[in-house]
Amino acid sequence: MTGLVPTTCMRCAVGCGHVQQAVDRGYGLESVRGDAAHPVSSGLACQRGISESADPEGEWLTRPLVRRDGELVATTWETALERAAEGLDTALEGGRDHVAVLGSGQQTNEAAYALGKLARGGIGTRYYDANTTLCMASAVTAYYDAFGSDAPPPTYDDVPEAETHLVWGANPAAAHPVLFRWINQSADAEDSELIVVDPIDSETAEVADHRVPLEPGGDLALARAVLARLVETDRVDETFVADATTGFEELREELPAPARAAERAGVSMADVDRLAAALENRTLVYWGMGINQSVNGTDAAGALIDLCLATGNLRPGSGPFSLTGQANSMGTRVCSSKGTWPGQRSFDGPAARELVAETWGVLASRLPTDPGPGPVGIVDAIDKEVDAVYAVATNPVAGMPDTTNVRERLEDAFLVVQDAFRSETVEHADVVLPAATWGESEGTTTNMERTVSRVRAATETPSGVRTDLELIGALADRLAPGLFDEPPEPEPVFEELAAMTEGTPADLSGLSYDRLDAELAVRWPAPEPDAAGGYRYHEGVGTGTEDDETETWSFPTPSGRARFSNAQVEPLPEPTDDDYPFTLTTARRPDAYNTGVRTREDGPPTARVSPATAVAVADDLEQGTDGRYGRVVSRRASITVRVEADESIPDGVVWLPIHHAAVNDLTLPAVDPRSREPNFKQCAVRLAPPRDRELEAVVEASA
Repeated sequence: MTGLVPTTCMRCAVGCGHVQQAVDRGYGLESVRGDAAHPVSSGLACQRGISESADPEGEWLTRPLVRRDGELVATTWETALERAAEGLDTALEGGRDHVAVLGSGQQTNEAAYALGKLARGGIGTRYYDANTTLCMASAVTAYYDAFGSDAPPPTYDDVPEAETHLVWGANPAAAHPVLFRWINQSADAEDSELIVVDPIDSETAEVADHRVPLEPGGDLALARAVLARLVETDRVDETFVADATTGFEELREELPAPARAAERAGVSMADVDRLAAALENRTLVYWGMGINQSVNGTDAAGALIDLCLATGNLRPGSGPFSLTGQANSMGTRVCSSKGTWPGQRSFDGPAARELVAETWGVLASRLPTDPGPGPVGIVDAIDKEVDAVYAVATNPVAGMPDTTNVRERLEDAFLVVQDAFRSETVEHADVVLPAATWGESEGTTTNMERTVSRVRAATETPSGVRTDLELIGALADRLAPGLFDEPPEPEPVFEELAAMTEGTPADLSGLSYDRLDAELAVRWPAPEPDAAGGYRYHEGVGTGTEDDETETWSFPTPSGRARFSNAQVEPLPEPTDDDYPFTLTTARRPDAYNTGVRTREDGPPTARVSPATAVAVADDLEQGTDGRYGRVVSRRASITVRVEADESIPDGVVWLPIHHAAVNDLTLPAVDPRSREPNFKQCAVRLAPPRDRELEAVVEASA
């Protein structure tokens, strides 16, 4: 019997501790369970995280592949790496921005750092991003706007201390089950409550004390209605606002009338008053993709932070808490050189550029001067400037908006795909590099509350599979010789990236593998070997004499104060009309994983609509052997769906899961103008009859 290996679950960003055990013979995991010793989760683990680690679905990649005569065929590692390097090098003959790199929140901190080092320092491209921009960029931008630094002020320690849990545009019962257990336990306490703001009566809303059913896309209008009502009824924490913030008077003058803003959001004034009253208590405001994935994402996230600032909810047991989706999205943000240099060092700072250049042994002029246009902008640049793409642990052909356009553009590029599973993006690749995944890799990860913990390999990899770190190093040797002094190994890479964060808001310099092995998990900032982060920005009470109850705050902004936003509501990019009368929204299913690479589903996706909507479109549906079928049609594409009536969906809305590869054919590529995050959540669609050949294929597949 093989030994038990403690590690961290890479399913979502809660960061639960796991214990894994390899099979006695061969390759793979025999068992996975929660780790009772892990300080984040104390043995808790969701079934999805366990099953997707131990027994994922999908087709594993076990041999390098190259495209010959239009087909992907198995080859040797040397041939695959040489072919990948040749294609990327040929593109670089046109200039460093002729190669784009796409990373992922599924990589370890070490692999993400090394990929950023290759992309920014070895290649020098500005066309580099990670799919965390597809889910977290708006929250990131709003945090910088308000606090001068990324990541939530609260931690999991604040969950049991909160009196109001306000979940806005998120469904943690489906997306973050262990965190939701803590939220629900706290909300069940006397004088505590759970309020959900969501157009959908989600799994989280089903157990809430109250739900506010706003119109899709009405988040910013509702947040402004609540703030205006707080002002109107003299419920602003004027002392906190005066002592610790700036910009409130300017915002106050621009606030709309509460009733008018409530009407625009599609809610009653009774609901506005319910939310205003709840914010008088110690409140944690959680939000997710329902806020972020919008052209108004940064503004809506900023408006939720404004509610916390105006009510003084920036103390332990309260505050704005964005819920991160991918397992290591936070680590990618801190160390991958995507939106900032490691440690949140700004791209605009000459001193930061010099430090990065010196550490990496490259000229500062080699480094790009801005973070780039985001994933949608990268796709738009293909066949204009970008000639080759290196995609690591990501599936843009399924995960980006308007994927018909993504497929067409990637067909025009030389494409290297590095992944563990055969995805939709793999089918368009010129070279495929099979990479290790959970249970096979060494390194660290960072969860949504800033806690760093170890990721360990419990099983060996097959001979045809290598780790992300090995593959990045092998390509760097061919494209940028000398960038890595030696083949990169996890611990030395971590030491380098931790040293680069010294003195920054996201300081990891007091962390080491030895410390993580001893303590299992440590929250940043950790500037010393015995230091660990807690609630951010709140300096405490009683800093003077024994009777002194004065509270102090400190923010890494030029004024040292938190900043209110001043955004006003803008219309959605694609409203409904007579031709496209329904609003499509997309969200997670409890039993599925991202774009479905670990949870493949046969047949078309299920579109959930209200009973009234189902009746209205009944004539457009066809009866199959296991349900009624139709097509969801947008201005970009149409897909066959199984239609299911569901009382949790409001009239006029079509709900589809993000996990099915066909869904993002429909979504539009409009992005938030500042965060570059796409507007996945609202686009105009209609329901139409299925085509005969499509229905025949569905019947055959379900027979």
